[in-house]
Amino acid sequence: MLRSLEQTPVTGSGEDPRVAELRAAVSRLRRELAAHPVEFPDRAIAEDELGALAAMAAHGIPELPRLRRSLLLIVGSIGSVSALARGLSEVRAAVDLFGQQPPG
Repeated sequence: MLRSLEQTPVTGSGEDPRVAELRAAVSRLRRELAAHPVEFPDRAIAEDELGALAAMAAHGIPELPRLRRSLLLIVGSIGSVSALARGLSEVRAAVDLFGQQPPG
């Protein structure tokens, strides 16, 4: 479940909560993908783009067009893998937060 934008970051670091949410969602989906036993043709693309999202989240507020591009590639890569649907939905919701005004 997504945290409210009005909440303060757990770390107290002043980090944008959207970035924290993105980082958490990407991390969860990366773990789910790593544990998924079935290989599929575009798995490497999904792994690469999740790595790109993680890197963007590690370096401050990412650019929305780049986030959306990565999300589209990830959806196209693993969108039909039902076991990963929840994690994918969480990443999408986290990316969508960047289309909103930042808190404060």
